[in-house]
Amino acid sequence: MKTILSTILLAVTVSVSAQVKFAAKGNLLFKMDKPTWENITSAQTYGDKGKNNVGFNFGLSAKIDLPATSLFVMPEVYYTTYKSEFDIPGKGTTLEIKSNRIDIPVLLGYDLWSDILGIYAGPVASYNLDKNDQFKDFKEDTKNKFLIGYQFGAQAMFKNIILNARYEGSFTDDQRDFIDGITNTTIRYDSKPGLIIVGLGYSF
Repeated sequence: MKTILSTILLAVTVSVSAQVKFAAKGNLLFKMDKPTWENITSAQTYGDKGKNNVGFNFGLSAKIDLPATSLFVMPEVYYTTYKSEFDIPGKGTTLEIKSNRIDIPVLLGYDLWSDILGIYAGPVASYNLDKNDQFKDFKEDTKNKFLIGYQFGAQAMFKNIILNARYEGSFTDDQRDFIDGITNTTIRYDSKPGLIIVGLGYSF
């Protein structure tokens, strides 16, 4: 019991003494991975990887400086949107992979130079808000709405302005089937999303 009380007291002490700064951030997203497209009905894999469009996100961030160290914890929440396109050979149909997500990174960082320059890394949980869409005769069937990934990067602060750059990878696959209700053809999209994220923030 004494150990539990001591742990709770330590956690409260750290929370009270920690310095917290909040920021609003907005970023551009560049999707870098090359997904696979396969007609699983005929076991045909397409060489074309499709087209990735530039996306964006915006959200809030909290930088919690841990007492007596150069370490900080940075929980964040973002609304993220991006999409990819693929033209089905011989069908005249373009499929769209839409990702309108809520992202929650929880990052552990280290201040290299006071508050001016820091690096960080940690996990990110994402939930895709999109509903399955219809593309002519093809109906989308999303397999994984919830993805777990990771981020690492750096940020620099000049007065209240934050410059931010990071990479996001995924531990889980974003897999979707597009099913032609007339011919029963199924085209499968399979990807581990990889994003380069750059942007600005304002600390308040």
